[in-house]
Amino acid sequence: MIIEVLYFSWVRERVGRSKETIETDAPTIAQLVDELISRDPAYGVAFKDLSQIKVAVDQELGDFTTPLINVCEVAFFPPMTGG
Repeated sequence: MIIEVLYFSWVRERVGRSKETIETDAPTIAQLVDELISRDPAYGVAFKDLSQIKVAVDQELGDFTTPLINVCEVAFFPPMTGG
């Protein structure tokens, strides 16, 4: 499947791009991350501590076990704070 992957804040800075379109057969977000890490060391730096990264799938919050079935977009970003 072909999906749009978006990166925000320091995740974007570490990966070196704000978005990309990739073809993947990864069944879950975690396996997508593993695939990205195997492509380039910059992804390994960005995804070193997954507890510091949130994920959205088609603009809905998910987690690293979320399946990638019929997904168009995955976004990675640091945790948000507010007040």
